Amino acid sequence: MTGARVVLTSVESQEQAQQLASALLERRFAACVNIVGPIRSIYRWKGKVENEQEYLLLIKTSAERSADLAAALSELHPYELPERIELEIADGSSQYLSWVFQQVEREAQ
Repeated sequence: MTGARVVLTSVESQEQAQQLASALLERRFAACVNIVGPIRSIYRWKGKVENEQEYLLLIKTSAERSADLAAALSELHPYELPERIELEIADGSSQYLSWVFQQVEREAQ
């Protein structure tokens, strides 16, 4: 394992996605956030099947910063129950992963 993570979450609008991405970058909890969408999400919520347009955020971070990122998502996310799925990155470009780690360091160099 590399110590790098991709965290997935979704929101209902492009504006919300951009605001959330910017906040995570400003706090150095993310090195990069890709916004994908619109996408279609079909899910069960409070006993009812929902069919909604959303935007998917692919958030690149480190294992060291993932707890801070999770706390920020709990604070900033507009949903009552925000999606937060964290995936370990098994391998990748060493140069790119090094860049990710540099971007999320607690003290910028």
